[in-house]
Amino acid sequence: MYRMQILATFLFTLTLGLIGCGGESKVTIKLTDAPGDFKRAVVTISEVELLGEGENNRVVLLNEAKTTDLITLANDTADLVKDATVPAGTYKELRFVITGAFIEVEQEDGSTKIYASSPDYAGLPEGAQVAGELQMPSYGTSGLKVKIADPVAVEGEQKVILVDFDVAQSFGRQAGGSGRWVMSPVIKAAEITFSGTVTVTLTAGAGVTLPSQDGQQITLGQFKATLTNTGNSTETVAFTDANGDGTFEAQFKFLIPGDFSADILAPEGVSFATSPAHPAAVSVGSGKQVSVAFTLTSAEIR
Repeated sequence: MYRMQILATFLFTLTLGLIGCGGESKVTIKLTDAPGDFKRAVVTISEVELLGEGENNRVVLLNEAKTTDLITLANDTADLVKDATVPAGTYKELRFVITGAFIEVEQEDGSTKIYASSPDYAGLPEGAQVAGELQMPSYGTSGLKVKIADPVAVEGEQKVILVDFDVAQSFGRQAGGSGRWVMSPVIKAAEITFSGTVTVTLTAGAGVTLPSQDGQQITLGQFKATLTNTGNSTETVAFTDANGDGTFEAQFKFLIPGDFSADILAPEGVSFATSPAHPAAVSVGSGKQVSVAFTLTSAEIR
């Protein structure tokens, strides 16, 4: 459904792996996100820098434009920077130069509208009709700086930094009925060892029969899992039963360690109960794989 304020609910996560080699490190930035209410959210990143102290205070990691549709990266990653060399030193910030973007927004009647940083933005699909402006204040010139929570000392050992681009708080409509959208990224960075994974499973309890709706019996495959972080950004993943054993799974990958809430989303018009009760609190540690197992104890049409 179209929302009048902030639409998307996905994470845009950048993973930097610093792999040491004789006083220098190799940097790889991986980009990932989670789906939301946008049909498309395309950005062009033309430069990425690592900012630090002393002699090596500015290292260019990327100086060629890369255009990515964030929606296609749900629960997946793509390389933004691959094996860039970083001299030894201490680094405090990342700087991203974002030179263009567009979003395709679903309307109440099911149609969509495109809002772009420029009517002739190169990332627009052929024949696209631009309905309005997407403002990006100075991101194509001064760039967007992201502070690293704890400065990174590059001394040859492996390090990983995750940057969480919370799009749920980063795109909104401008007040006053101008029809413009504004991109104001909310980003945090933290040095950790590895990202984490949460797997949510759903099974039907003994003797539980799923109800019928519109003449067809509901299946567990019509349920979905949700994972919400402490910033109230929610990712939704459909359940699947790949091996046909009756246990349906949904996996959330590339998570910044922290506290989350795992829940179950039923088909519209269905009320249900689970054991343990939903939602369930989840704590994800560095490099950890966490499982949350729900058993459906009842389900009925409301």
